Amino acid sequence: MSAVELAPGLWRWTTRHPDWHPADAFGTEVASFALVAGDELLLVDPLLPDGDGAEGVLTRLDTLAATAKSTHILITIGYHVRSAEPLCDRYAAHIHGPKTVASRLTDTKAFTIIEPGVPGPAGTIAYAIGSPRRTELPLWLPSHAAIAFGDALVTTPEGKLRMWAQKPRDAQQIAFYRSRFSPTLDPLRDLPAERILTTHGPPILSNGAATLASALNTDPWFHHS
Repeated sequence: MSAVELAPGLWRWTTRHPDWHPADAFGTEVASFALVAGDELLLVDPLLPDGDGAEGVLTRLDTLAATAKSTHILITIGYHVRSAEPLCDRYAAHIHGPKTVASRLTDTKAFTIIEPGVPGPAGTIAYAIGSPRRTELPLWLPSHAAIAFGDALVTTPEGKLRMWAQKPRDAQQIAFYRSRFSPTLDPLRDLPAERILTTHGPPILSNGAATLASALNTDPWFHHS
């Protein structure tokens, strides 16, 4: 298990989510990202592999952290805390995320709540989404012209970026996503995104803004494991 460089200073690795069943279901393999943004290292929703599988990932992260002035762990959703604390301890890092992250940490001294619209490390900007508002905060990462999503959007097994419906796609669900959910992501359409980083499914590495617009104009995709 090792991290793969997708673009200069942008690394991705995947690992099996320990609580996701069945083992061959969509979403079992989750992605984490490391971005070198000037003299800052950003780790997005990091989850380390179990046991010896973590060695290759940590070797890469150790190298990146050694040359960074500071390391920041960015969490998109409270339940994506994952390996944030051990990595925080390893790199004397700071954790940033929605307020729901706090209840999942054993120690909140290194935690800062992300406020939508307020610039964070390396100019990161979080966006509030959902009506009613979700706890997920997609992140604009200007250093790599990338938007990182937690679970709101995924890349399907067919390679399509789509909104992820949490209930079966009946007429009511489709109407909800068209009229209530998709419009709350409209501010993201205006970003000069080249890349879309998804926790589930492969990332979009080019034409990110156009791909995102197409996804928001398309009915949601449903899968439940």
